[in-house]
Amino acid sequence: MIPAEDCDEALGLIRMAIEQTCPAGVLPSREIVNAIYGPAPIDEAQALAKAIIATVEKLTE
Repeated sequence: MIPAEDCDEALGLIRMAIEQTCPAGVLPSREIVNAIYGPAPIDEAQALAKAIIATVEKLTE
């Protein structure tokens, strides 16, 4: 099992990459993610995955 702190750091790096490369608005802030999905690392991962999917959909339209 991976410690939650390590998961948060990895997810933070993925978030940073998404924010730098994906269109604005596909990824909500961490505060909004916490309110919508929850505060667990899996909740942040779900939001990141949805942002990636939304980006791919926008690029393939």
